[in-house]
Amino acid sequence: MRVSPGVLIFKHLNRCSSVPYEEAGVKANGSCDVAFVHKKNVESARKAIPSDDTLIGVTETFRVLGDVTRLKVTIALARKELCVCDIANLLSVSESAISHQLRLMKTMRLVRYRKEGKKVYYALDDEHIEDLIRVAVRHVSEF
Repeated sequence: MRVSPGVLIFKHLNRCSSVPYEEAGVKANGSCDVAFVHKKNVESARKAIPSDDTLIGVTETFRVLGDVTRLKVTIALARKELCVCDIANLLSVSESAISHQLRLMKTMRLVRYRKEGKKVYYALDDEHIEDLIRVAVRHVSEF
């Protein structure tokens, strides 16, 4: 893409927009004119950012939920508790593959299990996981 000198390119998913340096508050060499434009807003944003440990946990949760198979498992378990055989049959995936996914999801506290004889039944660990999925689906559906 050819861009005029003195213009910044901002990428937003699949769209790009260009803004002259001066409008973006940036000098021609790429540095800002001032330390903070809206100091109170920046301070408010700083207070809203959780600790690094919390953010790492959130990114790991989204990483785990970012897999299509695990996402399908999560959606299925949001309806009813299911055993490995049920989930494998529902998704047309091997029991071994489902067991592997559930083990990872259990480690991340996304699912819990209970034993009934030799059968193990899985369910979502709490309603927050279902809320995350519901909000994400609503967000994507609004495009």
